[in-house]
Amino acid sequence: MANYLLRFYHPPTLKNDLGLKVKMGKLLLQLTEVFPSGIFCGQAKYTTDFVSRVGLTDTKTVNTPVEPNAHFSTTDGTPLSDCTLYRQLVGSLIYLTVTHPDIAYVVHIVSQFMSAPRTTHYATMLRIIRYVKGTLFHRLHYSSYFSLHLIAYSDVDWAGDPTDRRSTTGYCFFLGDSLISWCSNKQTVVSRSSTEAEYRVLADTTSELLWLRWLLHDMGITHSSATPLYCDNRSAIQIAHNDVFHERTKHIETDCHFIRHHVLEGTVRLIPVPSHDQSVDIFTKAHSPLRFRVLVGKLQMTDALLF
Repeated sequence: MANYLLRFYHPPTLKNDLGLKVKMGKLLLQLTEVFPSGIFCGQAKYTTDFVSRVGLTDTKTVNTPVEPNAHFSTTDGTPLSDCTLYRQLVGSLIYLTVTHPDIAYVVHIVSQFMSAPRTTHYATMLRIIRYVKGTLFHRLHYSSYFSLHLIAYSDVDWAGDPTDRRSTTGYCFFLGDSLISWCSNKQTVVSRSSTEAEYRVLADTTSELLWLRWLLHDMGITHSSATPLYCDNRSAIQIAHNDVFHERTKHIETDCHFIRHHVLEGTVRLIPVPSHDQSVDIFTKAHSPLRFRVLVGKLQMTDALLF
């Protein structure tokens, strides 16, 4: 994949596109070919400047961006007297998620309180910054050795928000072993069961899958077979293959038709997977340090200093 991208994008153009570099030699998104391993994408310079600006240069680091099993609400802590700094820091963290998918879940959480942040939300944000300080040279690795087969994973944390009981959607896509797309956000409606919540994320994942297949086709990478989509909810998979609607699925009929159409068309193939093997689990909830390290490893995030 690394060699393909370097051929597809002409190097003189690459350094100016998509914010990969900025003027005056300040490298924000560092794109480096490490032969023969592949490409690393990281933001070490941006992260260093960010941590310094916040005044956390000498602070201790943490091994996870959020406490295990943490939940947040609009009534936690006390309101901040000035929301300006909070909003600025959230914006900087959102930019960091471009190469730090491991913080996507918790950044999506703190960004929900932009209008009325509280002390607990601010403390969580400072913990995220301490985490990225400790993972300064962790970068996404795009290998030269693996295939260009597209693989998708989807998962959901059903009714995980204690305030409105909406579910958190998570999906990610790999091209071979390389992570190329991911998402962590809150669903727009309240799902009445875990199966319903899972089915909604299957529909969202399928939409992203269609776009990625089109994009790859435009780049000359054609997928003639169905893209595997791994899901840990067998009930949702059964609904996708069932032609008969009943009262329990009537209200999600549009999503049912959408997914079933692409299953029958051979665009997507739904595959059950054990929950502990779900790579996408990192985008839906907080985890213990041990589990978090395992999930980060699945994202192909490595320390570039080791290469």
